[in-house]
Amino acid sequence: MSDSLPSQQAKVLTCSDGVMHGTRDDKSGAALVEHLTHAGFDVVEHRVTADGTDNVAAALIEMTDRFAGLVVSTGGTGFAPRDQTPEGTRSVIEREAPGLAEAMRLCNPLGRLSRGLAGIRGNAIIVNTPGSTKGCVEQLDAILDVLPHALRLLHDADNSH
Repeated sequence: MSDSLPSQQAKVLTCSDGVMHGTRDDKSGAALVEHLTHAGFDVVEHRVTADGTDNVAAALIEMTDRFAGLVVSTGGTGFAPRDQTPEGTRSVIEREAPGLAEAMRLCNPLGRLSRGLAGIRGNAIIVNTPGSTKGCVEQLDAILDVLPHALRLLHDADNSH
């Protein structure tokens, strides 16, 4: 990933009441920004939203409008009552990418507890990762190798097949 095509841009969304209210540090969001940058992505935005379906959906809509690239969320994929990131994501994606979400869950036995989704909205790929620093990086690593190709396909830049 050497040039700066729009498909190589990324955004990170931290979904956490605690981070939003300043009672927790955003360690997983920072880890994703660092990991994506190291992988060659240009991280153009990192924001925080409170948990909950409507909050997540609104943030994802704003982040994907007129954006061609990758949006990685962290947090809200578990079983707690406020863990509603997949529900917010489902309400905004136009097409699901279940293979990405399945691969992410297989990276670690605890991945089976993630309800995270992956899908497409406009020219953006959205993937949900867990709120733990280790978990979010592991799940991103599970799909990082195929994301450049997926983004090229989405932007119709690679139609060799």
